[in-house]
Amino acid sequence: MSVRLSTPAVRRPAAPEPPRDAATPSRGRLRRVLPALVVVAVLVAAWQWAVTAFAVRPQVLPSPLRVVEQGWLFRDALWTNTVPTLQVTAVGFAVSLAVAWVLAVVVDFSPWLRQALLPLLVASQTIPIIAIAPLLIIWFGFGLLPKVVVIALVTFFPVAIGLIEGFSSVERQATNLVRSMGAGRWREFRYLRLPAAMPSFFTSLRIGITYAVTGAVFAEYVGARAGLGIFMNLQKNSFRTDLVLAAVIVTAVISVALFGLTYAVQRLVMPWYAAERRRA
Repeated sequence: MSVRLSTPAVRRPAAPEPPRDAATPSRGRLRRVLPALVVVAVLVAAWQWAVTAFAVRPQVLPSPLRVVEQGWLFRDALWTNTVPTLQVTAVGFAVSLAVAWVLAVVVDFSPWLRQALLPLLVASQTIPIIAIAPLLIIWFGFGLLPKVVVIALVTFFPVAIGLIEGFSSVERQATNLVRSMGAGRWREFRYLRLPAAMPSFFTSLRIGITYAVTGAVFAEYVGARAGLGIFMNLQKNSFRTDLVLAAVIVTAVISVALFGLTYAVQRLVMPWYAAERRRA
């Protein structure tokens, strides 16, 4: 009788995983931003060439180098006027967000109010801000209130509509399922409609925050004691086109920075959404 011996199977060590490149996310962001940077560089180079080739006077169109140079020389004045603009933008947009959230939630809970208020919201966007802003200065003076009202009028509509449409984007099957499990209207809103509205809200938030800076500058341009808008107005009257464009560049940088900040806030509020976008 022979006994058959079996040798134990030898497990081969698993192949080591390739090291992950820690700089991959940064490289991905750089690839997304690089085309825009290239376009900006080409436009700036063309601007510099045109001003130099055609000998355009600085009062008409200064070169990019002159704009940067004069902006740096007057950096203290620019910063002194940037701070009030940032403060007005923050206060005005915070008021706009609060009112938009309250109205969107109320409209979502009341179909009758939705039918009654949506046409009024659309009609509010037909009001020319350039006509009403001077009236706000006459009514409320040169303080904070008229500028907050202008920013709210400019930014309220996209945020409110984004929330309203986001709340109503829930599929009927999901609503019926939640209600069949005994959830009331508030629980349905909290666990179903509110998360569903977040992507739409952040999209409208990015639109609104860029409008907020423009609205603040325009309100200051009409009437203010300090701010980038009043700075532009004073420099325009002095034919300092280079400083006007320097203030425009500061305004653009602020808008882009706030626009990018919304993505950081979205990652904190909706980490699962960012993960799904990366997998896709």
